[in-house]
Amino acid sequence: MRHNKKFNHLSRTKAHRDALLANMTISLILHKRIFTTLAKAKALRVYAEPLINRAKEDTMSNRRLVFKNLQSKEAVKELFQEIAQKIADRPGGYTRILKTGNRLGDNAQTCFIELVDYNEAMLKDKKDAKAKSTRRSRRKSAAAPVEQAEKAVEAAAETPELPAAEEAK
Repeated sequence: MRHNKKFNHLSRTKAHRDALLANMTISLILHKRIFTTLAKAKALRVYAEPLINRAKEDTMSNRRLVFKNLQSKEAVKELFQEIAQKIADRPGGYTRILKTGNRLGDNAQTCFIELVDYNEAMLKDKKDAKAKSTRRSRRKSAAAPVEQAEKAVEAAAETPELPAAEEAK
């Protein structure tokens, strides 16, 4: 029976798999985005997100637990100082996987995995979308043409009529 055997072994021994995931996590933390296969990215997400979640609370024991898995002082420093500030209010889901197609040599599915709060293009789109669509703006926009028409009528009433226009009548 296969009870409790849900994670992908990636055709590697335990030591090799742990080293692979630790190195990929270090690269993800330092570079904010890495290109890899879809299977490795899904395995990396399961490995990296609990470590990133530990960085929310900067204690000595959390730093030691993260360092035990990563073995990189630079990555731990980056994680606890910069990344922890950006993810402080996020309840989870610190990474995003986007598929990029198949690799030419072996037709493996490729993708890139990135930290969600570091994609500048997505953040700009998100801010623009929030600014232009709300429920209340529809009611105001429905009232806006009426206000514009009233202003146009007032402006027309204030402008003096031309004498040529009166003679034509």
